[in-house]
Amino acid sequence: MLTQELLELFNSNRVIAGDNHVIDIKKQDNSTIGKHFSCQRAWNLQSCILRFIYVPAPHSSDILCASLVKCLMEWNIDTKLSTITLDNCSTNDAMIDKIKEKLSLNTLLRDGSLLHMRCVAHILNLIVKDGLEVLKDGIERIRDSVAAKRKEKFEKIARQLRNSHTKNLCLDCPTRWNSTYKMLDTAILYEDVFSRLRQCDTQYTCVPTSLHWKFAKDVCQRLKLFNGITELISGTKYPTANMFFPEICKIKLAISNWIGSSNKSIAEMAKNMLQKFDKYWSVTHDIMGVATVLDPRYKMELLEYYYEKLYGQDSLEQVRRIQKLCYDLIADYQLKFNQDICADSAMLEASCAADDGLDDYDAFVRKKKRAKTSLVRTELDHYLDEEVLPRSPGFDILLWWKLNGIKYPTLQAIAKDILAIPISTVASESAFSTSGQILSPHRSRLHWTTLEALMCARSWLWSAENSGNMSSKLSNEYATLLDEIEPEDEGEIFLPFIYKNSGIF
Repeated sequence: MLTQELLELFNSNRVIAGDNHVIDIKKQDNSTIGKHFSCQRAWNLQSCILRFIYVPAPHSSDILCASLVKCLMEWNIDTKLSTITLDNCSTNDAMIDKIKEKLSLNTLLRDGSLLHMRCVAHILNLIVKDGLEVLKDGIERIRDSVAAKRKEKFEKIARQLRNSHTKNLCLDCPTRWNSTYKMLDTAILYEDVFSRLRQCDTQYTCVPTSLHWKFAKDVCQRLKLFNGITELISGTKYPTANMFFPEICKIKLAISNWIGSSNKSIAEMAKNMLQKFDKYWSVTHDIMGVATVLDPRYKMELLEYYYEKLYGQDSLEQVRRIQKLCYDLIADYQLKFNQDICADSAMLEASCAADDGLDDYDAFVRKKKRAKTSLVRTELDHYLDEEVLPRSPGFDILLWWKLNGIKYPTLQAIAKDILAIPISTVASESAFSTSGQILSPHRSRLHWTTLEALMCARSWLWSAENSGNMSSKLSNEYATLLDEIEPEDEGEIFLPFIYKNSGIF
């Protein structure tokens, strides 16, 4: 039942793929999409897992490409892709090139030039890890102190010193840079406790000096920016694509400023970060720029503001590049709309055509119309001529485009496709963590097809419940499935699925 309804849905939608499996849906027309999902007019972000499959080793670009293309073909969505969001490794880069060879490029955004979206979270991780590599010796003393402290004695001293902080100290994880930030950020709160602990515990010999604490504060001050953006990317409700361009620009400007720091360690850290930043973001992904233009609070003004700071004399060229892409997208979407209208008109003419000898007249009218169209200002021109809206924290960009579709129908269609594009694989990767709760030591012999059925069913049922359109029958099925979940898992098993970016319904 669910499979048939999803098939009907994907016959009329653009989708987004991520991390070797299709994860996102984007609505393009006003057709009904089934009783278990929200209608197009709601303009809500939705998401579901389409496939959760086992891919045998070796995980080469050829094998990954074949697996993903097979999924796209089976769901009949190979002509409806927007982007594929992947981690930054050479295998994925090669896979994208091979996928383009198997797809019809004329059905993709700008003939596939925007197909590959690099995971922002992964790039941030690489940037910070390269920077922290320079600082590992300075961080080591505080790490040793956190590892060596004895909980009971530490808490007793904290009470004696009337230290009111309640955060728990914890060691960092080598694979998660932000755990290092959180370790340092928490340890700084207990600087006085560590100093007193040295006097009370003769076995505690790795106490940090005042220089170590100053160093930790300098590091935390700079890593706080990265931590905030990482939390934004990993939020429980996936943000729309317009939110990321200013954050990426803030990072570049901050790193450039840190290079001039009087602290040689900080300056060296920034140098390493900048090299990694430029490797992946010497030019920000064009999708981020277009999404910024589609935000009525920013439009071209934000591009001009940041590009002037980032590129100096070359800023105008970068702004024009994004502006040209916006005009190209307008032309592509209008061409598609016109082709659909012409096809409908041709069918109508064929059904009621009369041999009245005015075929030449019809051709003359069409030629005159094309000449007039070339002189008419586009929707984008009128949109950009209007003043930007005041910035407000509670601004709902999806609601704004929903209400302005009559005024800017082509731009609305572009916004529906662009704003829902995820720029991180964090959401999709969370599904693999969830699968570990299903394929546990107590249920270790499940076939991969059974695991896929469980993962997809839970994702679809969760999406259905979020849409508010669950039938009583589906509600009963959902309740039955919930009963199968072990009590300790109930709070977590469905949570990752609401992380996933969706298409806009």
